[in-house]
Amino acid sequence: MPQPNMQQMLKQVQKMQADMMAAQEQLKNETVEASAGGGMVKVKASGDLEIKEVVISPEAVDPDDVELLQDLVLAATNEALRSAQELAASKMGGLTGGLDLGSMGLPGLGGPGGPGGLPGGGKGGRGGFPR
Repeated sequence: MPQPNMQQMLKQVQKMQADMMAAQEQLKNETVEASAGGGMVKVKASGDLEIKEVVISPEAVDPDDVELLQDLVLAATNEALRSAQELAASKMGGLTGGLDLGSMGLPGLGGPGGPGGLPGGGKGGRGGFPR
């Protein structure tokens, strides 16, 4: 059985890592929008999971029902973040063919939270970098 060409494999992994880092940079410039309450609350988030804008319609503001407004903001924010995660997963997944290279012990090509993984990592992190 022939031995794999380790130098060629390393070059491929390095190219994949560079492509993934470029895709993460692009995600910073892409936005998704979500709304709640029939559009009374709108939230925009970037592909790197940063909330960019919150718009609250005056009709959503009822001093006697602050809890409703809180719920609408929470719902719209969570949906925007979910959409941003899906955007990131679709961009990153195509680069690795769905492989979780982090589980193979390859540094920098991690699963959630590592560079090349989902920004935010699903564990409250920021792309695998210290806070």
